[in-house]
Amino acid sequence: MPDILIIGASRGIGLGLAEEFSKRGWNVTATVRDAAKAPALKASPNVTVETVDIADRQSAAALAERLAGQSFDAVIINAGISGPQATPKSVEHDAFADLLVTNALAPVRLAEMLVKLVKPQTGVIGFMTSQLGSVGGNTGGGMELYRASKAALNSFTRSFAARHRDKGLSILSLHPGWVRTDMGGPGADIDVATSTAGLADVVEHALGAHQEVYLDYAGKALPW
Repeated sequence: MPDILIIGASRGIGLGLAEEFSKRGWNVTATVRDAAKAPALKASPNVTVETVDIADRQSAAALAERLAGQSFDAVIINAGISGPQATPKSVEHDAFADLLVTNALAPVRLAEMLVKLVKPQTGVIGFMTSQLGSVGGNTGGGMELYRASKAALNSFTRSFAARHRDKGLSILSLHPGWVRTDMGGPGADIDVATSTAGLADVVEHALGAHQEVYLDYAGKALPW
């Protein structure tokens, strides 16, 4: 049975991914910030629950220490926030700093702590980003702060991939689609099951493929 670590799995896409990979027969280690709020995870077979707040460097380091010695076929870092509904002119500095730390810095910082646990030559590390992080695809503007945080994540992950290219991993920047979650809202295009089934297919196809790509849940390449 292959092994996967999913960061940020208490609800929405992260929870859906944990359930999807469990259904496919993977051993799943899934993280939440508060284990008391993860009854759905605990009810799934082959799922182990861990706790971490990836925006907290000490919490992230503690998770990496607890997982030391384990080996994963895939690690998916899903945590993120929508951030303040403001503009560059009106946003408070601290609020924007929190958005950048949570959405851009923290995922890559945690990946650096965990990369040694990913199987070389065949393993996958996936970062949950958004098509809104595409600079080339930004023709309409809007959601500028969130876009900037995801564009920063995409830039970080490109550098992360270059830094670890000798390990033979697949590094995926993943757009889950516009999904009906608390963040996506009830009017979004697709449900969680559609998104997570597609994302799981993308991850499975990337095993041993040595890819560095920016893909949506259907496997379509997106412009950086």
